[in-house]
Amino acid sequence: MAGLDGVVSVFPNEKRQLLTTRSWDFIGFPEYVEREYNECDVIIGVIDSGIWPESESFNDKGYGPPPSKWKGICQSSDLTCNNKIIGARYYRNDYGEDFLKNNILSPRDTTGHGTHTASTAAGNPVSMTSMLGLGHGTTRGGASSARIAVYKVCWSDSCQDVDILAAFDDAVIDGVDILSVSIGGSDASIHFMDAISVGSFHAMKKGILTVSAAGNLGPKSSSLTNFSPWAISVAASTMDRKFVTKVKLGDNKIYEGTSLNTFDLQGELWPIIYAGDAPNKEAGFDKDSSRNCSANSLDIKLVKGKILLCEDRIGPSEAYRVGAVGVLVQGQKSMDTACSYPLPGCHLHSKDAAKVHKYIHSTRNPVATIFKTYEANDTLAPMAASFSSRGPNNATPEILKPDLTAPGVDILASWSPIALISDIHGEKRKLEFNIVSGTSMSCPHVSGAAAYIKSFHPTWSPAAVRSALMTTAKQMSPDKNPDAEFAYGAGQIDPIKAMNPGLVYDANEEDYIRFLCGQGLNMSILLQITERIINCSEIGYLTARDLNYPSFAFKAPRSKHHLNGSFKRAVTNVGLPMSTYRAFVTAPKGLNISVIPNVLSFTSLGEKQTFTLTVNGKMKKSIGSASLIWDDGKYQVRSPIVVFDERAVNGKGANLYRIYCICIVIFNLLLYIIIIG
Repeated sequence: MAGLDGVVSVFPNEKRQLLTTRSWDFIGFPEYVEREYNECDVIIGVIDSGIWPESESFNDKGYGPPPSKWKGICQSSDLTCNNKIIGARYYRNDYGEDFLKNNILSPRDTTGHGTHTASTAAGNPVSMTSMLGLGHGTTRGGASSARIAVYKVCWSDSCQDVDILAAFDDAVIDGVDILSVSIGGSDASIHFMDAISVGSFHAMKKGILTVSAAGNLGPKSSSLTNFSPWAISVAASTMDRKFVTKVKLGDNKIYEGTSLNTFDLQGELWPIIYAGDAPNKEAGFDKDSSRNCSANSLDIKLVKGKILLCEDRIGPSEAYRVGAVGVLVQGQKSMDTACSYPLPGCHLHSKDAAKVHKYIHSTRNPVATIFKTYEANDTLAPMAASFSSRGPNNATPEILKPDLTAPGVDILASWSPIALISDIHGEKRKLEFNIVSGTSMSCPHVSGAAAYIKSFHPTWSPAAVRSALMTTAKQMSPDKNPDAEFAYGAGQIDPIKAMNPGLVYDANEEDYIRFLCGQGLNMSILLQITERIINCSEIGYLTARDLNYPSFAFKAPRSKHHLNGSFKRAVTNVGLPMSTYRAFVTAPKGLNISVIPNVLSFTSLGEKQTFTLTVNGKMKKSIGSASLIWDDGKYQVRSPIVVFDERAVNGKGANLYRIYCICIVIFNLLLYIIIIG
């Protein structure tokens, strides 16, 4: 097939997964911020699971007709587009009767994910919203006046590469300005052999910026699912609001955990039982296998009408099946995200769950109650979310990914009212607004911010918009985030500052092609990505260090070796016509980072100046965080610098995660010994 006329390339059709309001205010972007009059001419293409057009977030009251550049269609018999949602398409390469039982062949959203991401990027302000009272306030998108074009590629089973690539190509032809793609697959090490990489390259060629989710495979190192240098990869971080749920025992001890518990037990105390004490012996389960509350492991006669303590997050489904009044889940995973359960529930720290377990076995009639969730202030925010995928990127470690971070934890946004609010067995609630977490939620924050910048600077290239977002991002603390820039990139987005960055690191299609040549890709792969026959010896080669990127990543072979390497960069003046920038570098002990020249003088807008950044010294740790700031007195253009060795590449975060998992196993083993003892 690859040899047939008209076939550019052939690659496997993989299945990919969807990566699952206070947030805009938290990053310093209020509802009534200065906006350009032509924001309504910016079109955000959302490649996702479709949309629920009847949501108030997509009301077109006050909108004029779509901009003249729009060439798309509304492909549906059960969905009507309007002047807010100006286009909608759906894609499915193959389907059968079973597929049709669970899906609607139209752009209509049946899962809620696409509606949530679209409203976060460009939804209208909707006041008095909440998830059953939680997160009460106004929901809105970053570019709330922008138009939305929908490309449904995700269904109940997966999102297929063949459909994703077709959506990219249609979106380019249709005339979108920004593409928001909250989709990812498994962590990959083969460079750009997927539809999102190829599709985003096609978009970049036409001046369209793709914003993608970094992935939800953290805290494992090198777990990124999207890392193409011509697109933005977005990590997820926390904001200064968290959801707290209290549990009270019969001995009056109170423990705090996390969940989105909207059920009210009104303080009534109910009998509580440990899952390990209620095995379904008739089905062959014992205490050791039932303590995790796995499917069918519990005896309904022993659990019904009681609160259940489980040792794994799969517990709520089984708790619902056996008629438990509520469920407590031991905190084997991070506590930074809140989940919805189909019954009263709470996720407790392991140490608190151990105390609950001890109480259960210390009295003849143990009782407990679970209170409704309330909102509290998170003073540590922003922090990299535990689930957010980390770098270094497997394909090119010396291109720092993720690029930046945005709120992705406990985000309230619109939801499809025919979709359940969680995928836990027993869930029956369907709402118009829902709170969910994931890099899927952080991605549309950056998409909305990019559209906001595009409204002020419609001629800027995708690389220029990305540079503006990265060099103005709020710096985060490596002390609070052990994986440092590999967890959050340049930092948390600041859309208002990004509107006027002063300088930008620009790049075009030829730069990326020379970069691909420098990566040693063969002609067939280059053809697949670029849709051109490339002769690398003619156009030249560009190393990863010399791609004109707004960040710097230096990989050392071993920590004890002396480092010596350089980066070449060019910056374009988009600030004041007459300006002089001076370089200021911060670096950890042991590293000497210099910039030549360290003063750049500009006499006009659009003027370019080049410089070389050099790294010398020895590594003290596996990851060293530094930065370069170009300052002219008005603008501060900051670029992160990361120096790392093989320990980081081989998985510092993964090793920490393994140690964490081992500790949990040991803890559970000791707990089990205590129980059977």
